Amino acid sequence: MYLSIADQSRVRVLTLNDPARRNPLSPGLVKDLLEALDAAEQDPGVRVVVLTGAGQAFSAGADLEFLKNVTAAGAEANYAHSRELMRLFHRTHTFPKPTIAAINGPAVAGGAGLATACDLVVMGEEASIGYTEVRIGFVAALVGVLLVRNVGEKHARELLLTGRLVSAQEAYRMGLVNKVAPLEQLMDEALALAQEVSANAPTSLSLTKELLNALPSMGLEDGFRLASIANAWVRETGDLAEGIAAFFEKRPPRF
Repeated sequence: MYLSIADQSRVRVLTLNDPARRNPLSPGLVKDLLEALDAAEQDPGVRVVVLTGAGQAFSAGADLEFLKNVTAAGAEANYAHSRELMRLFHRTHTFPKPTIAAINGPAVAGGAGLATACDLVVMGEEASIGYTEVRIGFVAALVGVLLVRNVGEKHARELLLTGRLVSAQEAYRMGLVNKVAPLEQLMDEALALAQEVSANAPTSLSLTKELLNALPSMGLEDGFRLASIANAWVRETGDLAEGIAAFFEKRPPRF
């Protein structure tokens, strides 16, 4: 098992758990993460998922054993590997429940991509993040799809073309992370953010994520049309009925 799983109230914490190798995105870890996300989606008690790393790193990216053999693996095997990584990034990014990355140490290449796929990111003050693929002849192709959406074209070009590691403060300045915290407070900050998010209406959170995923690729008219449908549909939900009742009764909603 390359992943440890723990629940704290309505938050599920998934910890990448291969610290001796700096938590690489090995086939085993990718498989475990996909299965864990499936389980979290099906569990009504889970409102938010937090991802972090065991040991000194969040994730060093590619498995070194994979790197040794990648040029001789053949097109079919390499495409299968690429598609599994694509599934993980896409699944994380489009997951119907909010996801938060708690970057406890270096997040490099695919590891940076996994953090970027999350909705929100809390980063340790001494941690670093970088899309280093160009330094060894790779292309951060899958990661690039998400990075442009996160930080805009100019910052994405800088990060992808230089391949350099950036500090937590620079990542915050670029809009790559939402909050920077001392390492000893990192998980407390990430869990506090997760609890804040989890207190909101599950239906609203899921629908908001759908809109956020769809709107960047839509024109103005189509975007407003989809938004108006969402606006009307949510009025029929039990979450809104409870939220309105709680507002008028001056009590916390029971979602």
